[in-house]
Amino acid sequence: MDNQLKEIFGAWLAAIGTVTSAVGSTPFRSLGSSFRKDLNLIGNELQAVGNALEADGQGEENLERLGNELQSVGNVTVIFGLVVDFKDTTQQKLIISGNWIQALGGATALGDEFQDTSNINEIYNIIGNLLQVIGNSLQALSGVNELKASYIDNKESSEKEEDNNIWSLDVVGSWIQAIGSVVSLIGQIQEESEEQSNEDEDTDSTDSD
Repeated sequence: MDNQLKEIFGAWLAAIGTVTSAVGSTPFRSLGSSFRKDLNLIGNELQAVGNALEADGQGEENLERLGNELQSVGNVTVIFGLVVDFKDTTQQKLIISGNWIQALGGATALGDEFQDTSNINEIYNIIGNLLQVIGNSLQALSGVNELKASYIDNKESSEKEEDNNIWSLDVVGSWIQAIGSVVSLIGQIQEESEEQSNEDEDTDSTDSD
């Protein structure tokens, strides 16, 4: 698989993963809590693989590659928080840390996108990464609030309120991240298509010479 395909395939996996996680984070009455947790886990796994593929597809060391690597590490950290049998507070801290790491990764990737704003396709990547940073930050803040509630012995009532609140920070953040990932996917596809078109033109020009 060449680098362009890796980046596009990785972007697809990341987008599918964020949407899956968003569905898992949303308290739909038709979905049980156990099934939603499984969706959240699968979504983070897809994001981790997708971001890793995007980083590998970069080929050279740059801020975008570092950002994708950080996002993948963040997803793996969240996965540990979801599956490993730690204390509840430890699990919450892992998930919070994972979301902050993802936000840091998105912000790092933004630095690379700002270096070339002349390309219209970079606008998609800038908006997409910015939305993902906002979404991950809201999810992390939601976890911090929940952790604080558990420290003052209100965990049970907090979880009940969270489970029934479709407008919670976690839910809103999840969907903002999902939208950002889809926007980034669009930008990635257009960027790679343009690069492929330029390569084909260079090849045709060389052949004609």
